[in-house]
Amino acid sequence: MSQATSPQSSRGFNDLARERVKDGFLRVRTGILQALQLTVAAVGAFVFSERILGHHGPIFAATAATVALGFSKGGIRYRRVLEVAIGCTLGILFAELLTHWIGRGIWQAAVVMLLSVLLAQFLDSGVLFTTQMALQALLVVMLPPPVDGTLTRSIDAMIGGAFALLLVYLIPTDPRRQPREQLRKLTTEVSEVLREAAEAVRRDDSQAAWHCLVRARKTQPIVDGVTTSLKSSHEIAVAAPLHRRHRSEVDEIARAIRYLDLVTRNSRVLARRVASIINHITLAPEALESIAESLDAMADVINTVGNGLAVAQSGARDSYMRQARNQLEVVAGRMHPDTMGIQTMEGQGLVLLMRPMVVDLLEATGLEHEEALTYLPRLDDWDRL
Repeated sequence: MSQATSPQSSRGFNDLARERVKDGFLRVRTGILQALQLTVAAVGAFVFSERILGHHGPIFAATAATVALGFSKGGIRYRRVLEVAIGCTLGILFAELLTHWIGRGIWQAAVVMLLSVLLAQFLDSGVLFTTQMALQALLVVMLPPPVDGTLTRSIDAMIGGAFALLLVYLIPTDPRRQPREQLRKLTTEVSEVLREAAEAVRRDDSQAAWHCLVRARKTQPIVDGVTTSLKSSHEIAVAAPLHRRHRSEVDEIARAIRYLDLVTRNSRVLARRVASIINHITLAPEALESIAESLDAMADVINTVGNGLAVAQSGARDSYMRQARNQLEVVAGRMHPDTMGIQTMEGQGLVLLMRPMVVDLLEATGLEHEEALTYLPRLDDWDRL
């Protein structure tokens, strides 16, 4: 006998559907420029080869442009476009020359495929380069020969690669958009990790602490995503005339991510230490509350830094960074075990883990290391943080 769907499960399904639709529209909005680049490059290369050069059905021009540009969440990188374009052209050229000498057939296709892969490996270690050389070489052997003569397809592939490079050079994506989105995602996640750690400490809840640790361990892919997008952004800001004025802002984001990466790594260490301490040690209520308050305050600071790096206006960004430094000045001022009412060695160890995180956050706001250190109270004669 079938059971009626509960209102709770119906609401859960509707929420999931709305979330999927929302994510889909977001992907469309963020990928519209790449989609336009891809379309213009492929169609433009095809039309140029057909109408200007007089080639019949220059499908390899459109193919080379499409695979060279590709579609990447991390943004288009000039080196990748050039690498794939060269791989396409070399694969087609190599296959055309081989088939001219040895003919067409099954065993000829196997020879061309094998030699293309080996040649690609000899020339470059890139996976995309090898894949495109092999794929284009195989298509040359399998498809009927062109009516325009030998090397026509190689010329079409060069046209496609040239159009891809031209489009990515003249109409590049904004180099700041992708790093900002990734960086905002990172700061939000790290902030939530610290809030969960604070709540686990406040409630002295070991299970909550382990859940926090699991969440903290999932932050590294986000850091890797920011790093990848920054490589693409730096290439665009250096090479594209339209966005060279944004190079200083991209450099500023890159500088901040170095320190936020350190904060993220330290948050994982801190979460692991919190879980261990709650399992084995009983801290005084005053110590638990002071540690939890400090973690909550650091979470607020990370959100402020993320907000500052996500805005385009330099004035607003500077305002956020000043606000973050003011918040950190308060947090750093109580980063001493005595001030926080901590007597046990384990509690002191947590303070020692939080102190470098405060310094890294101060450096993420633009301070130099020595200046950031002055915000912390000294720990007698052995303060080396």
